[in-house]
Amino acid sequence: MRLTDHLTLERPLAVFDIESTGTNRKTDRIIDLAILKIMPDGTEETYQFRVNPGRPIPEESSRIHGISDADVAEAPPFKDIAPEVERVFEGCDLGGFSVIFYDIPMLQEEFIRAGMRLDIDQARVIDAQRIFHRQEPRNLTAALRFYCDENLEDAHTAMADTRATAQVIAGQFLRYDDLPQDLDGIDAYCNARDPSWLDKRGRLKVRKGKVVINFGKYQDKVVADLVHKDIQYLQWFVRSDFPREAQAIVESIMQGEDPEKWIPEDLRA
Repeated sequence: MRLTDHLTLERPLAVFDIESTGTNRKTDRIIDLAILKIMPDGTEETYQFRVNPGRPIPEESSRIHGISDADVAEAPPFKDIAPEVERVFEGCDLGGFSVIFYDIPMLQEEFIRAGMRLDIDQARVIDAQRIFHRQEPRNLTAALRFYCDENLEDAHTAMADTRATAQVIAGQFLRYDDLPQDLDGIDAYCNARDPSWLDKRGRLKVRKGKVVINFGKYQDKVVADLVHKDIQYLQWFVRSDFPREAQAIVESIMQGEDPEKWIPEDLRA
């Protein structure tokens, strides 16, 4: 099945995907960029760029995409390939899965860091995720119809929605025989977390036996070091909307307590 059998292209369509050091569109870095350039006549060109992000790739990211520091050690930094990437995208419309939310902003940030501007102001965008979500609504009404073959009456009244949710959960257990059959198991399934995380949202984690920040400008920086280097940042952390369990750990370290008390035995250096 060819896309051009169903969609008329007036200019090339660059369908692309990014793998990166993390999920922050502004601060994380591209490590792999793949582009499928579909021409109006249906012919295709493929391009792939491995990129050295100039920072360690977090272990949890490597587990997702399978790319390690060793895989990009000899790759060029993004600024060295930016002119070639710009040529590939020149004059193209854009496509991908969640590109509006994730890939396009991350690509633009990389060009800004390279001292360039990716001119995509006139590009039209096809986002497969947006189509999926609009065509296949992901709400309780749709779930009840899919799992239980029933219509939701009195939608958005609390009790009707509550009963419908219980029916949907029961229907999911009937449909998926690989779901865990105990609460501990289903909790882990629904709330999967990296074993190195110290809180449920992963704002803090253990790296090489140290408690480190796991987001933003201080990604992978040791909390105990920040007590001396940027105490204002830690003070902001404990005042802001972060998990209370994470804030308690930071407060403890700020007060001079041993960070190791928070580290599970199997993660200590």
